[in-house]
Amino acid sequence: MSAVVYDLREVRRARYAVAAVFAVHGAVTGSFATRVPWIQDHAGVSAGQLGLALAFPALGASVAMPLAGRISHRFGARNALRGLIALWTLSLVLPALAPNLLTLCLALFTYGATAGMSDVAMNALGVEVENRLGRSIMSGLHGMWSAGALIGSVGGTLAAHLGADARLHHALAAAVLTVLGVASCAWVLDLQPAEDEEPPPRFALPPRSALLIGAVGFCAVFAEGASLDWSAVYLRDQLETSAGLAAACTTGFTLTMAIARIAGDKVVDRYGSVRTVRTSGVLAVLGGLLIVVSDHPAVAMSGFALMGLGIAVVVPLCFAAAGRSGSNPSLAIAGVATITYTSGLIAPSAIGTLAQATSLVVSFGLVTVLSGGLVAFAGVLRAGDRDRPKVGAPDTAVPDPRP
Repeated sequence: MSAVVYDLREVRRARYAVAAVFAVHGAVTGSFATRVPWIQDHAGVSAGQLGLALAFPALGASVAMPLAGRISHRFGARNALRGLIALWTLSLVLPALAPNLLTLCLALFTYGATAGMSDVAMNALGVEVENRLGRSIMSGLHGMWSAGALIGSVGGTLAAHLGADARLHHALAAAVLTVLGVASCAWVLDLQPAEDEEPPPRFALPPRSALLIGAVGFCAVFAEGASLDWSAVYLRDQLETSAGLAAACTTGFTLTMAIARIAGDKVVDRYGSVRTVRTSGVLAVLGGLLIVVSDHPAVAMSGFALMGLGIAVVVPLCFAAAGRSGSNPSLAIAGVATITYTSGLIAPSAIGTLAQATSLVVSFGLVTVLSGGLVAFAGVLRAGDRDRPKVGAPDTAVPDPRP
């Protein structure tokens, strides 16, 4: 990107704009997750078939995510994010329209492709803002994503409780979120490539540092994806609750994630990434154990809430650590984004496939084991602690740090 000097007020405004985009992105996910049982019934698919269909967002994201950098290079960061976030919000209407397994797979492929590209674009801009402000903000940005997911899941819970048709619910949600997302992009940083800058490759292997950091993110995002898409189904099928109470479980999960992420920057600045992630892993494991041993909805809901609290700050810390690791931070960020995002989209399929062969209890036993990986491998984030930006940047112009 070209060397540009930014006034600190502009950077602060860009921070709020990116935060709003994160919230919109999360609201789409929350709106979808709470209506998965309705979509399953409407398409007439079994748990195993639903798991197969939920693999298609991962396929779509894997194909499309590498294109996000080229789109940003071609159109500039602001215009690219504006277009990609609109495609993502509008894709919300597709899964509920699917009448069978084939069309559901196609709808979810498109859903995943637009989700992945917009996710990469907004995280890249978030890291740019963090670098210019000189202090940690990524946990807070992901907290806004969780807050958006909470708002979306609250709307979905209400719609499920009222027995509303998900096609109407998602059409209305998509219209509102598209307007909000596109409007918010007006104030994000408008990064443009230098005249002689080559476009990024369509595909490049991530550096080894990104693979190690991505492994930590993989564990957390697997638990997040499994909980978002299967918590409502777990309560409905395993504990025989009502649709409204099952959807409320997803809301509780997103609530604890939102609270932990919003408070996460201060916690990380005080205790460091490694201690924070290890403690988070312990909480996630305890939550998983509550889920698998529960015989009452309140116990399972508490487990999902504790799981959300435990995994909340891991992904933002992985992005921040990737941005400060290796000789090519942008490539490391893209590598971690691909690993973590693909994990979240693979998780629902893996949970469904294992549930079909065994049970949902066994599936969430796997989630609990993977959550233990946060405790075991948190040390790979230590380099990010050493290089963490100092809080309290002077109130002056902030230059673009890249040549």
